[in-house]
Amino acid sequence: MPTANGCAVFLGDEGKTFVIYVDHAVGNAIQMSLDGVKKERPLTHDLIGHILTGLGATLEHVVINDVNEGTFYARILIKMRNELGQKIVELDARPSDSTVLALSHKRPILVAKKVYDAVEDMSEILERVLRQQAEAADAEPDPDDDDDDDDDDDDADPDADDDAQK
Repeated sequence: MPTANGCAVFLGDEGKTFVIYVDHAVGNAIQMSLDGVKKERPLTHDLIGHILTGLGATLEHVVINDVNEGTFYARILIKMRNELGQKIVELDARPSDSTVLALSHKRPILVAKKVYDAVEDMSEILERVLRQQAEAADAEPDPDDDDDDDDDDDDADPDADDDAQK
């Protein structure tokens, strides 16, 4: 969700929702992952995913493991398997980058209990924002609101092209 200084990412479960603020670029990458947008060229997060695949590694999950004065920390767990066996690698990462990777690979985003207990519950704020967005969307006039079932905009001037050619 865009804000003045970046984007708000709401995370949580039925019991609690909290917010992590990220920059606009990462916010856009998260939204594209949520929407399943196909990109012409890979973004950095896509490149990381391709590297993992090329190395035969899989993203297991992400853990948001710490918060200190509003700054969140995360770990990415990667599993690598080859003819010699299995290796699990845990990497330090920003929660914003970790979230994009987890969403694009359809992997879980976990939150450590100490983080969950420490963050403020923002569930009511999220509900209010979603309600306001829904009301705003309902209030916007539909450009094709012409009471028929076709996609044509019957309100358009049919002579507009003729006028432009005169």
